[in-house]
Amino acid sequence: MSQAANTITTWYVDPDAEDRMSDGHAPIWRHLIDLIAERDLSQKSVLDFGCNQGGLLRHLYAIRPFHKALGIDIAAQSVAKAEAFKGNIPVQHAVGGTLEDWVGEFDLAISHEVIYLVEDIQAHAADIFKALKPGGVYYAVTGCHTDNPLWPKWRELVAQRTNTVVQDRSISDYGRAFAKAGFEVSGRKLEYDGFIPFSEDGWTPDFADALDYYTQTKIVFRLVKN
Repeated sequence: MSQAANTITTWYVDPDAEDRMSDGHAPIWRHLIDLIAERDLSQKSVLDFGCNQGGLLRHLYAIRPFHKALGIDIAAQSVAKAEAFKGNIPVQHAVGGTLEDWVGEFDLAISHEVIYLVEDIQAHAADIFKALKPGGVYYAVTGCHTDNPLWPKWRELVAQRTNTVVQDRSISDYGRAFAKAGFEVSGRKLEYDGFIPFSEDGWTPDFADALDYYTQTKIVFRLVKN
């Protein structure tokens, strides 16, 4: 996916898998929301970069209502579903991969398992930096990095199951890219503390791998525009 990304229909080749993704991610989103240091979002503008079907913003609004939000994604059919599902919450959805129309717009930005698909991570970092207000914060979450022991296998699965192209980057590669864009960079392990369901044919069929992935491998960058 380039920074001037062409649109796709859905992330997953199998549309049913796309529809199931929100259910699988929901507990992780709730855990992530609890980690976000900014507690009162009632006067804040929020960005979900790579919003898919909009589930993260709907969860966020239910837990910490925000003033307004944008969900943007290159998957056109997924964005259409996000718009259909949003109800009356103050969210706008857009199809695209860049934010040139929203310079200085957001107090808070979030992406969940998106940055490993961005071809030009430096351009993405600069794009988010410009879209944030001074003091704005970007939480970028991924377990898809070369420090993940499952990564060689996952690269093949992503190629087979999705309409996307993965990029090979380490945790430090991400840190350098965001620092170069001007962010104050910090991070932590996600350390998901809920129960993790067993799945025979998921991304981590070895249950021990699944337990390690969600507690040790998946990371959260906190990136501040100072």
